[in-house]
Amino acid sequence: MIARHERLAIFVVSLAMSMNIPDLLAADDAKMKHSGRDTSMSWQEKAVSYARIMSRVKWTPVAEGMPIKGRGYFEKGTEYTGIPYSSVKSVGRYVGFDIFLKTFLAAVENPVSVLYTENLSGKVTNAATYYGKVCSSYTSYALQCGIWYVSRLYGPPHRDGIKLVDAQSAQAVKVGDVIFTPPATPSGGSHVEIVTGITRNENGEVTHVRVEDSWPPTTRTINRTASNFTSHISSKGKRLYRITDLYTWRGDNRAESFLFPNYEEDLNAPVINRVLLLDRGDWVPYHKDQPVKINVMDRDARGVKTLVIKRGGTVVEKIGVQSPGVIERSFSRCGDYTAHGVMNDGSLSQACEFSVCDIEFGELPKQVTVAESWGIEFSADNMNVIMVYLSSDKNSYARHCVVVTEQDRRNGRFIVPAGLVQDTGKWQIWLIGENRYGRLTKCRDVTAVE
Repeated sequence: MIARHERLAIFVVSLAMSMNIPDLLAADDAKMKHSGRDTSMSWQEKAVSYARIMSRVKWTPVAEGMPIKGRGYFEKGTEYTGIPYSSVKSVGRYVGFDIFLKTFLAAVENPVSVLYTENLSGKVTNAATYYGKVCSSYTSYALQCGIWYVSRLYGPPHRDGIKLVDAQSAQAVKVGDVIFTPPATPSGGSHVEIVTGITRNENGEVTHVRVEDSWPPTTRTINRTASNFTSHISSKGKRLYRITDLYTWRGDNRAESFLFPNYEEDLNAPVINRVLLLDRGDWVPYHKDQPVKINVMDRDARGVKTLVIKRGGTVVEKIGVQSPGVIERSFSRCGDYTAHGVMNDGSLSQACEFSVCDIEFGELPKQVTVAESWGIEFSADNMNVIMVYLSSDKNSYARHCVVVTEQDRRNGRFIVPAGLVQDTGKWQIWLIGENRYGRLTKCRDVTAVE
């Protein structure tokens, strides 16, 4: 006989998977806004739903040239499930954090988008496609973080609000638990997975455990038998962790504090423009003066006579179109833009939406002293600076993301707290900005000395 609390747990997880997801999330969000924090313990249900947004999405390449991490290329005309694996770092963009899911899906439909023309292999460690996810960004997205925690920093002693599960076995597992695989060598890679489903028999015993993660070529789902799951977490030094307090575990890194991740938009099926698309898809930010390549495709052969580009409600340019092809423009004035086609019959196509933004470092010291505070000056236009991310070149555990306050933005200056940078050597500083279309990053290096 299944105990009452176990029956309830099974019911809650089943309910999360069978209810209308937007309704469920809206109800939970209302609770959070009222209380100021998530006290309903529904974050596990959300984690399952959010993970499945990325692992269940289907897409089909329309051109050759989209790289797979270490395995050649995705095949044109073949349907794939899940987001491509790619550690884009600050060069490409993480799906869900830097761009909408619909931006990725729009880029898939453009045969000359960055997905087909840009290959990050050899440029960025562990990277392939320009848009993608890795294990840390996939699991952090599910766990409602504002930016990803690298896998090495998921558990104690790096984070509070999480503990090692007492019994490292399938019978002790719960939905929302994470599995951490430590690096085999000091310079090797680590890995994190998330438990998204548990199946029990009539006696209440766990028979299967569903685990999801990001792994080449795309996100994957494996439903292991109980014995196989126990064997899995017993190999390669793996540890099964349980987040006991999501609010504490995330700290200031809470998705609800930022515009991204935007789960509501990612849940909705987008209407992809069939007349024209941008080289970065649609609904996406560009740096000021960065080329914007507009592919007038006219996929339904309706005939396009004019391309119209607007900033807000003001026409910036009207361009005569003789035939399908790429039209490239750069914009030095920041703002929100649209591009649409005027068809031969006088009707207007769906508009592509994008923003042009500026985010820059001001004065930044080339050398700083460990354990002392120091300042970073910055400016932004059509975008808010939201975070400063610091990472040490020689210590892979030294990764810090600090939220920029509204006062910092008014001052145009951020103070790195004393004691945050403790390792000598080169540090990379990311200045991360955000607007309603996504995020942009600028990078600089500083050297820390004793």
